[in-house]
Amino acid sequence: MDFSKLYRPSALNSFQYIAVVGAIMSGAAQLIIRWLGHTQPEGYNWLYLCWLGLYVAGSLLNLFGKPHDPHHHHHH
Repeated sequence: MDFSKLYRPSALNSFQYIAVVGAIMSGAAQLIIRWLGHTQPEGYNWLYLCWLGLYVAGSLLNLFGKPHDPHHHHHH
């Protein structure tokens, strides 16, 4: 089992990548909201749980999913 599929950016699948970028963007938005002195929207922290769930689902697919049939793309 290749655990680098959990942390190596080039090995992440789409679900994992979206979850990581989403968590980073949510964190940045939260910092901007605080910096501007506004109150955080109610339930905002649930976003992180959603990103975590998407990352875990993507990780399970990445680790245990069947590999795709090899595609023969030749670039000249």
